Amino acid sequence: MSVSFPAVRSERDVSRLAQDVFALPARLAESRKRRVVVALDEFQAIGEFNGGSIEHALRAAVQVQRDVGYVFAGSEPTLMERMLGSKRPFYKAGPVIRLDRIPADEFADFIDTRFTRSGLRPEPGLGAAIVELAGNLPYDVQRLAHETWDEVRNGGRRRATLDDLHQAMHRLLAEHQMMFEALWQRLTLAQRGVLRAVVLQEGRGLLSSDARTRHRLGGASSVQYALGSLLRDDLIAREHNRYIVVDSLFREWVARRTF
Repeated sequence: MSVSFPAVRSERDVSRLAQDVFALPARLAESRKRRVVVALDEFQAIGEFNGGSIEHALRAAVQVQRDVGYVFAGSEPTLMERMLGSKRPFYKAGPVIRLDRIPADEFADFIDTRFTRSGLRPEPGLGAAIVELAGNLPYDVQRLAHETWDEVRNGGRRRATLDDLHQAMHRLLAEHQMMFEALWQRLTLAQRGVLRAVVLQEGRGLLSSDARTRHRLGGASSVQYALGSLLRDDLIAREHNRYIVVDSLFREWVARRTF
């Protein structure tokens, strides 16, 4: 399925079309005599469209639609927080909710159950190992679980083991090698050192003299500056009293490929 607008030929046409599209939920709510909810995932990407003008157009439509509720979700915390800044259209547009992690034991039980329902018998502890290795990040957990499932099915087996999990992880790391290597090369030496320390220290005690000496990080101010730059680029995130690497696969790559 594809959508095209052959009559759109100018920026004025684009603007007029955007207004019609964003007004559509309110028209649907009125015609159906019921409330409408619109959920947009990865919403932080909207700033890349048409020089940011789409963000303003959507905000203008949203603020007058009383029978339409909007949920804007995103996986990049820093970019989402910037969208809520005082100079952005969605400043104070509504309540902000930061979702907690899914309880690890419930997520592990869910993974084991899904393996069983598909006809595969998971080794005890497989779901918990997947959740832990993926950092209990929903996207990463589902990706790693799916790749492990594929590993077993493609091998014609009926039992999913921890060895299958590690084989799936090894394959994923190999597939992402070039991308991760390019990302690593873009980092400064200070950023690499701090990122590696985040992995090896599990995100704790990075400013202590012991940690800085062990990982050859330099002064505390240098470490703080590198942490700030990694946070702004959404390579790491702050979680309670520690830092975590946002992409669990990249975290594993850093742990296994750097010394």
